[in-house]
Amino acid sequence: MSFDSRTRRALREAGVSEDTLRAASETAAKDAERVADELEAFFADHDTVYSDMDLTHSSSEFPEHTVEYADLFTHSEDVRGWLRFDSWGVYVEGGRILDDEFVELTLGPTVHERVRFAADRESL
Repeated sequence: MSFDSRTRRALREAGVSEDTLRAASETAAKDAERVADELEAFFADHDTVYSDMDLTHSSSEFPEHTVEYADLFTHSEDVRGWLRFDSWGVYVEGGRILDDEFVELTLGPTVHERVRFAADRESL
């Protein structure tokens, strides 16, 4: 984790060693890499996904999206990147795996919300 200087100082004053802080940072970064890889695999494994995103141009409660690719990377413990569908794309600011058929991403500008994606509508 990227502790800011105040948090790092407070943790050291509470008795947390620098080695423990470093180990926690490394563990969080490795977990973020694992999550990014799993999110990319989820979208690579599905040609089409469904979301709970509120789209003004969709009449479906759970819109369908044709997946082109997900290109994710990590910055410390943060997952970031780009998710591209057939006709549009969006910046990804974070995400988590909920299960094998269901993920949640925080989408950036133009969407600005957490969105769940699933391999089928019934999962949503």
